[in-house]
Amino acid sequence: MDLTIPCFDPALIARSGQCFRMREGKGGIVTALAGADRVRVTPLGGDRFRFDCPPEDFERRWRAYFDLDTDYEAIQREAAGQDELLAHAACICRGLRILRQDPWETLICFLISQRKSIPAIQTCVEALCTRCGAKVGRGRGRYFAFPGPEDLLRAGERGLRACGTGYRAPYLLYAARRVADGQADLDAMAALPDDELLEQLEAIHGVGVKVASCVMLFGYHRLASAPVDVWIRRVIDEDYGGRSPFPAYGEHAGIFQQYLFYGRIAQKG
Repeated sequence: MDLTIPCFDPALIARSGQCFRMREGKGGIVTALAGADRVRVTPLGGDRFRFDCPPEDFERRWRAYFDLDTDYEAIQREAAGQDELLAHAACICRGLRILRQDPWETLICFLISQRKSIPAIQTCVEALCTRCGAKVGRGRGRYFAFPGPEDLLRAGERGLRACGTGYRAPYLLYAARRVADGQADLDAMAALPDDELLEQLEAIHGVGVKVASCVMLFGYHRLASAPVDVWIRRVIDEDYGGRSPFPAYGEHAGIFQQYLFYGRIAQKG
């Protein structure tokens, strides 16, 4: 199905570091996998895009996933009215949207992400899906769903380490046990206010404030959550004199963090 979507750049989203199962191919075509679903998004020029899925699948999964009902044109205008650095980063990042990912998948991916580059995280996540996830489709169209908690528990620490998770394997197993036995009810956590959600996520072994903030932003769509990693720490120290600008950015601080984050890695890349 073909759609007109302003302020949408799936290739930019795929490069932004918020999701590790989106890949950009030739001609800007992006393939996205989420859970057991897959879609290919082809740019047609201007603001036109083709999604290779039936309309019912688009409405069931992909409209919300790509956050297509949020007015990012208005958010761009808001960023342009902030400080000069953010205004410039927002211009670079036009079309970047915050995905509405599954909290479980986001939690596991960002536990893996610690001290790894984006390509290394992608490789590790795909190895995890291939080893532990269910097969979907056949032949060249075959791919693997993201594994659930029980799948990780069956793999055990040795199986997870074989996927390149390294010292993170026990963290993944702990999270899987907490979710599988109901001690960490990720669905119920969606009703918590931000401060309580952060506290509950940090109670999971291996989850620090950075990973918890990423899960809040990318898994629970808490747009005021602004994760601070090494790149954002450099932005704060080098460009903002050591004082974080994010408290002043309000309800869209997480989106503006992504603008500044991608603006910095694009500059360094």
